[in-house]
Amino acid sequence: MPALYGLIGFPLTHSFSPAYFKKKFAEQNIDAVYEAFPLTGINEFPALLNTLPALRGLNVTLPYKEAVIPLLDDLDSSAREIGAVNCIAIRNGNTKGYNTDATGFEHSLNPLLEPQHTQALILGTGGSSKAVAYALLMLGIPYTLVSRSYKPGCIAYDDLTIEIIADHKLIINTTPLGLYPAIDAAPPIPYEGIGTQHLLYDLIYNPEETKFLTIGKALGASIKNGFEMLQLQAEAAWDIWTGAAAPE
Repeated sequence: MPALYGLIGFPLTHSFSPAYFKKKFAEQNIDAVYEAFPLTGINEFPALLNTLPALRGLNVTLPYKEAVIPLLDDLDSSAREIGAVNCIAIRNGNTKGYNTDATGFEHSLNPLLEPQHTQALILGTGGSSKAVAYALLMLGIPYTLVSRSYKPGCIAYDDLTIEIIADHKLIINTTPLGLYPAIDAAPPIPYEGIGTQHLLYDLIYNPEETKFLTIGKALGASIKNGFEMLQLQAEAAWDIWTGAAAPE
């Protein structure tokens, strides 16, 4: 029986991982299957494991990157520090959570950094933002989280000024604003503060260029979407599942 891998989240209509891994398995002649498992609630997770004993690994996407943690047997140290999981390894019935989003983001961002990128704004406070924050910490870049509402350690969108935008030359969108099919949406920030020294990074890859990135490019900023990050996190997950990744 081929090894089984998959993706949990909801909804999963336009997810990256199923097509990526099916193509990988076909091109590399890997005897494995990758399926999407839409869960309407994280309470369905234990039953999924019990009914599919061939499962060897799972990717985790919205809205379960944080909610799945209490249901796992163990956590990688970085996933524990981040507080979000996007990859689960299953060995001998035991589950261990990892975060390869941080790895993918760090490795895709690092080549783009320039001397002026000394402060970052992270738009959003969900599971993906936690991975971005961890990666920025690893890169030595201070950041400020931006939330729709007032939360400890964050500022609200309403508090953003042109001056704040101008002072933060690296801005990362971790929200779903602009994701297909709602491609006319964009984070509500004062874009007037963006200039030629800015780098705008959007974790979204569909569409290839979100409204957030389009506006930034028109103002002279460098832009990057999330496609390479997704590729890198997927390969990091594969290394974990197959034991190719270095142990903690």
